[in-house]
Amino acid sequence: MVVLAASVTTKTGKALVSRQFVDMTRIRIEGLLAAFPKLVGSGKQHTYIETENVRYVYQPMESLYLLLITNKQSNILQDLDTLRLLSKLVPEYSPELDEEGICRMAFEIIFAFDEAIALGHNENVTIMQIKQYCEMESHEERLHKLIMQSKIDETKDVMKRKASEIDKIKIEKSKSERGGLMSLQSTGSTRLDIGFGDMSISSGGGFSSNSSFGPSLDPDTFSSKAKGRVSAPATVPSKGMGMQLGKTQKTNQFLESLKAEGEVIVEDVQPVAGQSKSSLPTATDPITITIEEKLNVVLKRDGGLSNLEVQGTFALQILKKEDGFIQVQIETGGNESFQFKTHPNINKDLFLRENILGLKDPSKPFPAGQLSDPLGLGLLKWRMHSAQESVVPLSINCWPSVSGGETYVNIEYEASEVFDLQNVVISIPLPALRDPPTVNQVDGDWRYDSRRSVLEWSIFLIDSTNRSGSMEFVVPPADPSSFFPIDVKFSTAKTFCDIKVANVIPINGVSPLKFAGRTQLVTESYQVV
Repeated sequence: MVVLAASVTTKTGKALVSRQFVDMTRIRIEGLLAAFPKLVGSGKQHTYIETENVRYVYQPMESLYLLLITNKQSNILQDLDTLRLLSKLVPEYSPELDEEGICRMAFEIIFAFDEAIALGHNENVTIMQIKQYCEMESHEERLHKLIMQSKIDETKDVMKRKASEIDKIKIEKSKSERGGLMSLQSTGSTRLDIGFGDMSISSGGGFSSNSSFGPSLDPDTFSSKAKGRVSAPATVPSKGMGMQLGKTQKTNQFLESLKAEGEVIVEDVQPVAGQSKSSLPTATDPITITIEEKLNVVLKRDGGLSNLEVQGTFALQILKKEDGFIQVQIETGGNESFQFKTHPNINKDLFLRENILGLKDPSKPFPAGQLSDPLGLGLLKWRMHSAQESVVPLSINCWPSVSGGETYVNIEYEASEVFDLQNVVISIPLPALRDPPTVNQVDGDWRYDSRRSVLEWSIFLIDSTNRSGSMEFVVPPADPSSFFPIDVKFSTAKTFCDIKVANVIPINGVSPLKFAGRTQLVTESYQVV
Protein backbone atom coordinates (compact mmCIF):
# COMPACT_ATOMS: atom_id res chain seq x y z
CA MET A 1 0.00 0.00 0.00
CA VAL A 2 1.32 3.42 -0.99
CA VAL A 3 -0.69 6.44 0.12
CA LEU A 4 -0.15 9.44 -2.10
CA ALA A 5 -2.09 11.98 -0.03
CA ALA A 6 -4.75 12.34 2.67
CA SER A 7 -7.11 15.29 2.70
CA VAL A 8 -10.23 16.78 4.26
CA THR A 9 -12.14 18.57 1.49
CA THR A 10 -15.48 20.24 1.00
CA LYS A 11 -18.02 18.90 -1.46
CA THR A 12 -17.01 21.65 -3.88
CA GLY A 13 -13.43 20.34 -3.95
CA LYS A 14 -11.83 22.94 -1.66
CA ALA A 15 -9.03 21.30 0.34
CA LEU A 16 -9.15 22.31 4.03
CA VAL A 17 -6.40 19.97 5.27
CA SER A 18 -4.07 18.18 2.87
CA ARG A 19 -1.03 16.02 3.64
CA GLN A 20 1.37 14.69 0.98
CA PHE A 21 3.16 11.45 1.89
CA VAL A 22 5.32 10.63 -1.17
CA ASP A 23 7.54 12.64 -3.48
CA MET A 24 4.94 14.35 -5.68
CA THR A 25 4.68 17.93 -6.80
CA ARG A 26 2.17 20.25 -5.26
CA ILE A 27 0.57 20.91 -8.67
CA ARG A 28 0.02 17.17 -9.14
CA ILE A 29 -1.71 16.81 -5.77
CA GLU A 30 -3.89 19.88 -6.37
CA GLY A 31 -4.92 18.50 -9.75
CA LEU A 32 -5.98 15.16 -8.23
CA LEU A 33 -7.98 16.93 -5.55
CA ALA A 34 -9.67 19.20 -8.10
CA ALA A 35 -10.77 16.17 -10.16
CA PHE A 36 -12.39 14.41 -7.19
CA PRO A 37 -15.70 16.41 -7.01
CA LYS A 38 -16.39 15.68 -10.70
CA LEU A 39 -15.93 11.93 -10.17
CA VAL A 40 -17.91 11.59 -6.95
CA GLY A 41 -21.09 13.03 -8.44
CA SER A 42 -21.89 9.93 -10.52
CA GLY A 43 -24.46 8.61 -8.00
CA LYS A 44 -22.52 5.41 -7.20
CA GLN A 45 -22.82 3.88 -3.74
CA HIS A 46 -19.17 2.81 -3.52
CA THR A 47 -16.71 4.52 -1.15
CA TYR A 48 -13.90 4.50 -3.67
CA ILE A 49 -13.30 5.68 -7.23
CA GLU A 50 -10.61 4.42 -9.57
CA THR A 51 -9.10 6.37 -12.44
CA GLU A 52 -6.38 5.45 -14.88
CA ASN A 53 -3.56 6.05 -12.38
CA VAL A 54 -4.93 6.47 -8.82
CA ARG A 55 -7.68 5.32 -6.51
CA TYR A 56 -9.81 7.68 -4.43
CA VAL A 57 -11.01 6.21 -1.14
CA TYR A 58 -13.35 8.58 0.67
CA GLN A 59 -15.84 8.87 3.52
CA PRO A 60 -18.52 11.57 3.95
CA MET A 61 -18.33 13.56 7.21
CA GLU A 62 -21.40 15.80 7.36
CA SER A 63 -20.68 18.54 4.79
CA LEU A 64 -17.08 17.38 4.21
CA TYR A 65 -15.21 14.45 2.68
CA LEU A 66 -12.29 12.61 4.21
CA LEU A 67 -10.27 11.59 1.15
CA LEU A 68 -7.39 9.12 0.78
CA ILE A 69 -5.53 8.98 -2.58
CA THR A 70 -3.50 5.81 -3.28
CA ASN A 71 -2.06 4.02 -6.28
CA LYS A 72 -4.16 1.30 -7.97
CA GLN A 73 -1.85 -1.48 -6.80
CA SER A 74 -2.58 -0.85 -3.09
CA ASN A 75 -4.72 -3.22 -1.01
CA ILE A 76 -8.26 -1.84 -0.84
CA LEU A 77 -8.85 -3.44 2.57
CA GLN A 78 -5.82 -1.69 4.02
CA ASP A 79 -6.99 1.56 2.41
CA LEU A 80 -10.39 1.26 4.10
CA ASP A 81 -8.78 0.41 7.45
CA THR A 82 -6.48 3.46 7.21
CA LEU A 83 -9.44 5.63 6.20
CA ARG A 84 -11.38 4.40 9.23
CA LEU A 85 -8.48 5.33 11.54
CA LEU A 86 -8.24 8.82 10.03
CA SER A 87 -12.00 9.29 10.36
CA LYS A 88 -11.68 8.68 14.11
CA LEU A 89 -8.75 11.11 14.44
CA VAL A 90 -10.52 14.09 12.88
CA PRO A 91 -13.29 14.36 15.57
CA GLU A 92 -10.65 13.91 18.30
CA TYR A 93 -8.91 17.14 17.28
CA SER A 94 -11.83 19.06 15.77
CA PRO A 95 -15.18 18.59 17.54
CA GLU A 96 -16.82 20.91 14.97
CA LEU A 97 -16.91 19.10 11.60
CA ASP A 98 -17.27 22.21 9.45
CA GLU A 99 -14.92 24.33 7.39
CA GLU A 100 -14.16 26.81 10.19
CA GLY A 101 -13.51 24.14 12.80
CA ILE A 102 -11.22 22.08 10.53
CA CYS A 103 -9.19 25.15 9.51
CA ARG A 104 -8.78 26.16 13.16
CA MET A 105 -7.26 22.78 14.06
CA ALA A 106 -5.44 22.26 10.75
CA PHE A 107 -1.94 21.79 12.17
CA GLU A 108 -3.06 19.35 14.88
CA ILE A 109 -4.90 17.21 12.29
CA ILE A 110 -1.90 17.22 9.93
CA PHE A 111 0.42 16.10 12.75
CA ALA A 112 -2.00 13.29 13.62
CA PHE A 113 -2.17 12.17 9.95
CA ASP A 114 1.60 12.15 9.83
CA GLU A 115 1.73 9.76 12.81
CA ALA A 116 -0.83 7.42 11.17
CA ILE A 117 0.90 7.33 7.74
CA ALA A 118 4.69 7.55 7.37
CA LEU A 119 6.37 7.87 3.95
CA GLY A 120 3.29 6.55 2.18
CA HIS A 121 2.81 3.46 4.35
CA ASN A 122 0.24 3.05 7.09
CA GLU A 123 1.50 2.60 10.67
CA ASN A 124 0.16 -0.03 13.05
CA VAL A 125 -0.93 2.42 15.73
CA THR A 126 -4.03 3.25 17.73
CA ILE A 127 -5.70 6.59 18.40
CA MET A 128 -4.34 6.71 21.96
CA GLN A 129 -0.80 6.10 20.72
CA ILE A 130 -1.12 8.87 18.12
CA LYS A 131 -2.36 11.32 20.76
CA GLN A 132 0.50 10.33 23.04
CA TYR A 133 3.08 10.81 20.28
CA CYS A 134 1.72 14.26 19.46
CA GLU A 135 1.64 15.32 23.12
CA MET A 136 5.25 14.20 23.67
CA GLU A 137 6.48 17.03 21.46
CA SER A 138 4.73 19.66 23.56
CA HIS A 139 5.83 17.88 26.73
CA GLU A 140 9.47 18.14 25.67
CA GLU A 141 9.01 21.81 24.92
CA ARG A 142 7.47 22.44 28.33
CA LEU A 143 10.28 20.49 29.97
CA HIS A 144 12.85 22.62 28.15
CA LYS A 145 11.12 25.81 29.29
CA LEU A 146 10.99 24.57 32.88
CA ILE A 147 14.71 23.76 32.80
CA MET A 148 15.53 27.20 31.39
CA GLN A 149 13.33 28.91 33.99
CA SER A 150 14.95 26.92 36.81
CA LYS A 151 18.39 27.98 35.57
CA ILE A 152 17.27 31.61 35.53
CA ASP A 153 15.83 31.32 39.05
CA GLU A 154 18.99 29.61 40.29
CA THR A 155 21.12 32.40 38.82
CA LYS A 156 18.95 35.00 40.53
CA ASP A 157 19.30 33.19 43.86
CA VAL A 158 23.09 33.08 43.47
CA MET A 159 23.12 36.82 42.71
CA LYS A 160 21.00 37.54 45.80
CA ARG A 161 23.27 35.43 48.01
CA LYS A 162 26.39 37.12 46.65
CA ALA A 163 24.86 40.56 47.20
CA SER A 164 23.85 39.55 50.73
CA GLU A 165 27.37 38.28 51.46
CA ILE A 166 28.91 41.52 50.18
CA ASP A 167 26.55 43.59 52.35
CA LYS A 168 27.31 41.41 55.38
CA ILE A 169 31.07 41.80 54.83
CA LYS A 170 30.67 45.58 54.59
CA ILE A 171 28.60 45.68 57.80
CA GLU A 172 31.08 43.50 59.71
CA LYS A 173 33.99 45.57 58.45
CA SER A 174 32.26 48.77 59.50
CA LYS A 175 31.47 47.35 62.95
CA SER A 176 35.02 46.09 63.46
CA GLU A 177 36.44 49.49 62.51
CA ARG A 178 33.99 51.21 64.85
CA GLY A 179 34.84 48.80 67.65
CA GLY A 180 38.58 49.34 67.05
CA LEU A 181 38.16 53.10 67.29
CA MET A 182 36.27 52.78 70.57
CA SER A 183 38.93 50.45 72.02
CA LEU A 184 41.75 52.80 71.02
CA GLN A 185 39.91 55.79 72.44
CA SER A 186 39.25 54.09 75.77
CA THR A 187 43.03 53.78 76.41
CA GLY A 188 43.54 57.54 76.29
CA SER A 189 42.89 60.12 78.95
CA THR A 190 39.50 61.06 77.44
CA ARG A 191 36.54 59.00 76.29
CA LEU A 192 33.46 59.18 74.06
CA ASP A 193 30.32 59.89 76.08
CA ILE A 194 28.21 56.98 74.78
CA GLY A 195 25.47 57.39 77.35
CA PHE A 196 24.29 53.79 77.53
CA GLY A 197 24.30 53.71 81.32
CA ASP A 198 23.04 50.38 82.63
CA MET A 199 20.69 49.80 79.73
CA SER A 200 21.33 48.33 76.25
CA ILE A 201 19.38 48.98 73.08
CA SER A 202 17.60 45.96 71.54
CA SER A 203 17.01 45.14 67.88
CA GLY A 204 13.24 45.07 68.35
CA GLY A 205 13.07 48.68 69.48
CA GLY A 206 12.89 47.71 73.19
CA PHE A 207 15.58 47.46 75.83
CA SER A 208 16.99 44.99 78.31
CA SER A 209 18.08 45.90 81.79
CA ASN A 210 19.26 43.94 84.78
CA SER A 211 15.89 42.16 85.15
CA SER A 212 15.62 38.39 84.71
CA PHE A 213 13.83 38.61 81.36
CA GLY A 214 13.79 41.38 78.81
CA PRO A 215 12.80 41.84 75.16
CA SER A 216 15.06 41.11 72.23
CA LEU A 217 18.73 42.04 72.05
CA ASP A 218 20.52 41.82 68.72
CA PRO A 219 23.82 39.91 69.04
CA ASP A 220 25.21 41.94 66.16
CA THR A 221 25.40 44.96 68.45
CA PHE A 222 27.78 43.19 70.81
CA SER A 223 30.91 44.09 68.86
CA SER A 224 30.06 47.79 68.95
CA LYS A 225 29.94 47.95 72.77
CA ALA A 226 32.91 48.79 74.97
CA LYS A 227 34.05 45.98 77.26
CA GLY A 228 34.18 48.29 80.24
CA ARG A 229 35.20 51.77 81.30
CA VAL A 230 37.62 52.87 83.93
CA SER A 231 37.65 56.63 84.37
CA ALA A 232 41.21 57.90 84.21
CA PRO A 233 42.06 61.04 86.13
CA ALA A 234 42.52 64.11 84.00
CA THR A 235 43.92 67.53 84.78
CA VAL A 236 41.30 70.25 85.03
CA PRO A 237 42.04 72.81 82.31
CA SER A 238 43.22 76.16 83.54
CA LYS A 239 41.59 79.45 82.59
CA GLY A 240 42.11 80.54 79.01
CA MET A 241 43.29 77.16 77.88
CA GLY A 242 41.48 74.47 75.83
CA MET A 243 40.80 70.95 76.90
CA GLN A 244 43.90 68.85 77.48
CA LEU A 245 43.44 65.79 75.22
CA GLY A 246 46.34 63.52 75.88
CA LYS A 247 50.01 63.02 76.46
CA THR A 248 51.13 61.94 73.01
CA GLN A 249 50.89 63.54 69.60
CA LYS A 250 49.29 60.34 68.20
CA THR A 251 46.35 60.58 70.60
CA ASN A 252 45.87 64.25 69.75
CA GLN A 253 45.73 63.47 66.02
CA PHE A 254 43.22 60.68 66.60
CA LEU A 255 40.87 62.87 68.64
CA GLU A 256 41.16 65.71 66.14
CA SER A 257 40.09 63.32 63.36
CA LEU A 258 37.09 62.27 65.46
CA LYS A 259 36.14 65.91 65.90
CA ALA A 260 36.37 66.46 62.14
CA GLU A 261 33.92 63.59 61.61
CA GLY A 262 31.38 65.21 63.94
CA GLU A 263 31.99 63.06 67.05
CA VAL A 264 31.45 64.70 70.46
CA ILE A 265 34.52 64.48 72.72
CA VAL A 266 33.87 64.71 76.48
CA GLU A 267 36.62 65.00 79.02
CA ASP A 268 36.76 62.77 82.08
CA VAL A 269 36.64 64.78 85.30
CA GLN A 270 38.32 63.77 88.55
CA PRO A 271 35.63 61.93 90.55
CA VAL A 272 34.36 63.57 93.69
CA ALA A 273 35.32 61.91 96.97
CA GLY A 274 32.88 59.20 97.95
CA GLN A 275 31.46 58.89 94.43
CA SER A 276 31.61 55.39 92.95
CA LYS A 277 33.07 54.86 89.51
CA SER A 278 30.47 53.90 86.88
CA SER A 279 31.13 51.36 84.15
CA LEU A 280 29.53 50.41 80.86
CA PRO A 281 27.55 47.16 80.64
CA THR A 282 29.32 44.00 79.56
CA ALA A 283 29.98 43.59 75.84
CA THR A 284 28.00 40.35 75.48
CA ASP A 285 25.32 38.43 77.30
CA PRO A 286 26.24 34.91 78.40
CA ILE A 287 23.04 33.38 76.96
CA THR A 288 21.21 34.40 73.78
CA ILE A 289 17.87 32.90 72.67
CA THR A 290 16.61 33.37 69.13
CA ILE A 291 13.05 32.61 68.03
CA GLU A 292 12.67 32.78 64.25
CA GLU A 293 9.84 31.83 61.89
CA LYS A 294 10.08 31.58 58.11
CA LEU A 295 6.94 32.19 56.08
CA ASN A 296 6.12 30.63 52.70
CA VAL A 297 2.94 31.92 51.02
CA VAL A 298 1.47 31.53 47.52
CA LEU A 299 -1.50 33.84 46.77
CA LYS A 300 -3.70 33.70 43.67
CA ARG A 301 -3.82 36.76 41.45
CA ASP A 302 -7.64 36.56 41.29
CA GLY A 303 -7.95 36.27 45.07
CA GLY A 304 -7.64 33.37 47.45
CA LEU A 305 -4.82 31.42 49.07
CA SER A 306 -2.99 28.52 47.44
CA ASN A 307 -0.56 27.70 50.25
CA LEU A 308 0.63 29.05 53.59
CA GLU A 309 3.40 27.33 55.53
CA VAL A 310 5.20 28.47 58.67
CA GLN A 311 8.50 26.93 59.81
CA GLY A 312 9.83 27.99 63.20
CA THR A 313 13.10 27.49 65.06
CA PHE A 314 14.00 27.98 68.73
CA ALA A 315 17.80 28.38 69.01
CA LEU A 316 20.17 28.78 71.94
CA GLN A 317 23.65 30.31 71.95
CA ILE A 318 25.96 30.13 74.98
CA LEU A 319 29.33 31.85 75.28
CA LYS A 320 30.95 29.90 78.12
CA LYS A 321 30.81 26.21 78.89
CA GLU A 322 30.06 26.76 82.59
CA ASP A 323 26.83 28.58 81.64
CA GLY A 324 25.58 25.55 79.66
CA PHE A 325 24.10 23.70 82.68
CA ILE A 326 20.62 25.18 82.21
CA GLN A 327 17.00 24.42 81.31
CA VAL A 328 14.72 26.77 79.36
CA GLN A 329 11.07 27.10 80.33
CA ILE A 330 8.80 28.36 77.53
CA GLU A 331 5.16 29.26 76.92
CA THR A 332 3.73 27.89 73.66
CA GLY A 333 0.42 29.75 73.71
CA GLY A 334 -1.62 26.52 73.46
CA ASN A 335 -2.09 26.65 69.68
CA GLU A 336 -2.92 23.11 68.55
CA SER A 337 -2.42 23.82 64.83
CA PHE A 338 1.38 23.70 65.23
CA GLN A 339 3.43 20.53 65.05
CA PHE A 340 6.45 20.64 67.41
CA LYS A 341 9.62 18.58 67.08
CA THR A 342 12.44 18.63 69.63
CA HIS A 343 16.15 17.99 69.10
CA PRO A 344 17.11 14.30 69.60
CA ASN A 345 19.18 15.23 72.70
CA ILE A 346 16.30 17.11 74.35
CA ASN A 347 14.21 15.41 77.03
CA LYS A 348 10.94 15.09 75.12
CA ASP A 349 8.86 13.90 78.10
CA LEU A 350 9.95 16.91 80.15
CA PHE A 351 8.94 19.22 77.30
CA LEU A 352 5.51 17.61 76.89
CA ARG A 353 4.77 17.69 80.63
CA GLU A 354 6.17 21.06 81.72
CA ASN A 355 7.19 22.94 78.52
CA ILE A 356 10.83 22.82 79.64
CA LEU A 357 13.71 22.35 77.20
CA GLY A 358 16.50 20.42 78.87
CA LEU A 359 19.05 17.77 77.91
CA LYS A 360 18.36 14.08 78.46
CA ASP A 361 21.57 13.92 80.48
CA PRO A 362 21.47 16.87 82.96
CA SER A 363 25.11 16.27 83.87
CA LYS A 364 26.21 17.49 80.44
CA PRO A 365 26.10 21.17 79.42
CA PHE A 366 24.72 22.66 76.23
CA PRO A 367 27.42 23.26 73.57
CA ALA A 368 29.10 26.64 73.98
CA GLY A 369 31.17 28.91 71.77
CA GLN A 370 30.83 29.74 68.10
CA LEU A 371 28.52 27.34 66.22
CA SER A 372 28.14 26.71 62.50
CA ASP A 373 24.55 27.99 62.54
CA PRO A 374 24.47 31.79 63.08
CA LEU A 375 21.22 31.43 65.05
CA GLY A 376 22.82 28.99 67.48
CA LEU A 377 21.90 25.46 68.55
CA GLY A 378 18.37 24.55 67.41
CA LEU A 379 16.42 23.03 70.32
CA LEU A 380 12.87 23.11 68.99
CA LYS A 381 11.23 23.31 65.58
CA TRP A 382 7.61 23.69 64.60
CA ARG A 383 5.54 23.74 61.42
CA MET A 384 2.07 24.90 60.46
CA HIS A 385 0.00 24.67 57.26
CA SER A 386 -3.14 26.68 56.64
CA ALA A 387 -5.65 27.23 53.84
CA GLN A 388 -7.47 30.10 55.54
CA GLU A 389 -6.99 33.41 53.79
CA SER A 390 -7.78 35.28 57.02
CA VAL A 391 -4.38 34.36 58.56
CA VAL A 392 -2.37 35.90 55.69
CA PRO A 393 -0.35 38.89 57.03
CA LEU A 394 -0.39 40.84 53.76
CA SER A 395 -2.78 40.54 50.78
CA ILE A 396 -1.88 41.96 47.36
CA ASN A 397 -4.30 42.83 44.52
CA CYS A 398 -2.99 43.79 41.08
CA TRP A 399 -5.30 45.12 38.33
CA PRO A 400 -3.68 45.74 34.92
CA SER A 401 -5.92 47.33 32.25
CA VAL A 402 -5.17 48.61 28.74
CA SER A 403 -6.63 52.00 27.76
CA GLY A 404 -5.65 54.41 25.02
CA GLY A 405 -2.54 52.54 23.92
CA GLU A 406 -1.19 52.31 27.50
CA THR A 407 -1.42 49.81 30.35
CA TYR A 408 -2.62 51.21 33.68
CA VAL A 409 -1.63 49.02 36.63
CA ASN A 410 -3.33 49.54 39.98
CA ILE A 411 -1.86 47.53 42.85
CA GLU A 412 -2.97 47.67 46.46
CA TYR A 413 -2.08 45.96 49.72
CA GLU A 414 -4.14 45.17 52.79
CA ALA A 415 -2.39 44.13 56.00
CA SER A 416 -3.70 42.08 58.90
CA GLU A 417 -4.25 43.82 62.23
CA VAL A 418 -2.27 41.09 64.01
CA PHE A 419 1.16 42.02 62.64
CA ASP A 420 3.13 45.26 62.32
CA LEU A 421 5.28 44.70 59.23
CA GLN A 422 8.73 46.25 58.77
CA ASN A 423 10.81 46.89 55.63
CA VAL A 424 8.07 45.79 53.24
CA VAL A 425 9.24 45.47 49.59
CA ILE A 426 6.74 44.49 46.86
CA SER A 427 8.54 43.62 43.59
CA ILE A 428 6.41 43.77 40.42
CA PRO A 429 7.98 42.34 37.24
CA LEU A 430 7.57 44.52 34.17
CA PRO A 431 7.94 43.90 30.44
CA ALA A 432 11.15 45.15 28.86
CA LEU A 433 10.99 48.98 28.92
CA ARG A 434 13.14 51.68 27.38
CA ASP A 435 12.15 54.23 30.03
CA PRO A 436 11.08 53.83 33.68
CA PRO A 437 7.34 53.50 34.28
CA THR A 438 5.26 56.57 35.07
CA VAL A 439 4.09 56.39 38.68
CA ASN A 440 0.94 58.48 39.16
CA GLN A 441 0.34 57.70 42.84
CA VAL A 442 2.11 55.70 45.53
CA ASP A 443 1.79 55.21 49.28
CA GLY A 444 5.44 54.83 50.22
CA ASP A 445 8.53 54.83 48.00
CA TRP A 446 9.32 53.18 44.67
CA ARG A 447 12.41 52.28 42.67
CA TYR A 448 12.80 50.88 39.15
CA ASP A 449 15.50 48.25 38.66
CA SER A 450 16.22 48.46 34.93
CA ARG A 451 18.65 45.54 35.02
CA ARG A 452 15.99 43.11 36.25
CA SER A 453 13.06 45.11 34.82
CA VAL A 454 11.36 45.14 38.23
CA LEU A 455 9.43 47.92 39.98
CA GLU A 456 10.06 47.81 43.75
CA TRP A 457 7.40 49.35 45.99
CA SER A 458 8.73 49.79 49.54
CA ILE A 459 6.95 50.72 52.77
CA PHE A 460 9.17 51.21 55.82
CA LEU A 461 6.48 50.28 58.36
CA ILE A 462 2.90 49.02 58.12
CA ASP A 463 1.03 49.47 61.40
CA SER A 464 -2.37 50.69 62.61
CA THR A 465 -1.92 53.99 60.74
CA ASN A 466 -1.57 52.47 57.25
CA ARG A 467 -3.13 48.99 57.14
CA SER A 468 -3.93 49.56 53.44
CA GLY A 469 -2.25 51.40 50.60
CA SER A 470 -2.09 51.57 46.82
CA MET A 471 0.08 52.49 43.86
CA GLU A 472 -0.75 53.29 40.23
CA PHE A 473 1.74 53.30 37.36
CA VAL A 474 1.59 53.38 33.57
CA VAL A 475 3.61 51.36 31.02
CA PRO A 476 3.26 50.72 27.28
CA PRO A 477 0.70 48.06 26.18
CA ALA A 478 1.58 44.71 27.78
CA ASP A 479 0.09 41.31 28.52
CA PRO A 480 -1.51 41.29 32.03
CA SER A 481 0.32 38.07 32.86
CA SER A 482 3.70 39.85 32.44
CA PHE A 483 3.16 41.58 35.82
CA PHE A 484 3.23 38.26 37.68
CA PRO A 485 4.52 36.64 39.83
CA ILE A 486 4.74 39.44 42.39
CA ASP A 487 7.38 38.87 45.07
CA VAL A 488 6.93 40.25 48.61
CA LYS A 489 9.44 40.55 51.45
CA PHE A 490 9.00 41.86 54.99
CA SER A 491 9.84 41.11 58.62
CA THR A 492 8.06 41.51 61.93
CA ALA A 493 8.82 41.05 65.61
CA LYS A 494 5.67 38.94 66.18
CA THR A 495 5.40 35.26 65.25
CA PHE A 496 2.47 32.98 64.43
CA CYS A 497 3.27 30.50 67.20
CA ASP A 498 3.83 33.28 69.77
CA ILE A 499 6.37 31.26 71.77
CA LYS A 500 7.76 33.12 74.79
CA VAL A 501 10.61 32.37 77.16
CA ALA A 502 9.46 32.26 80.78
CA ASN A 503 12.77 31.53 82.55
CA VAL A 504 16.27 30.21 82.08
CA ILE A 505 16.81 27.96 85.10
CA PRO A 506 20.28 26.80 86.20
CA ILE A 507 20.39 23.10 87.04
CA ASN A 508 22.58 23.59 90.12
CA GLY A 509 21.14 26.94 91.15
CA VAL A 510 17.90 28.57 92.32
CA SER A 511 17.48 32.01 90.78
CA PRO A 512 16.83 32.38 87.00
CA LEU A 513 19.71 33.52 84.84
CA LYS A 514 19.91 36.70 82.78
CA PHE A 515 19.65 36.22 79.02
CA ALA A 516 19.06 38.16 75.81
CA GLY A 517 16.29 37.25 73.38
CA ARG A 518 15.42 38.00 69.77
CA THR A 519 12.11 37.18 68.05
CA GLN A 520 11.39 37.71 64.37
CA LEU A 521 9.24 36.49 61.48
CA VAL A 522 10.77 36.72 57.98
CA THR A 523 9.50 35.80 54.53
CA GLU A 524 11.32 32.98 52.78
CA SER A 525 9.00 32.91 49.75
CA TYR A 526 5.93 35.16 49.46
CA GLN A 527 4.42 35.38 45.97
CA VAL A 528 1.27 36.32 44.09
CA VAL A 529 1.05 34.06 41.01
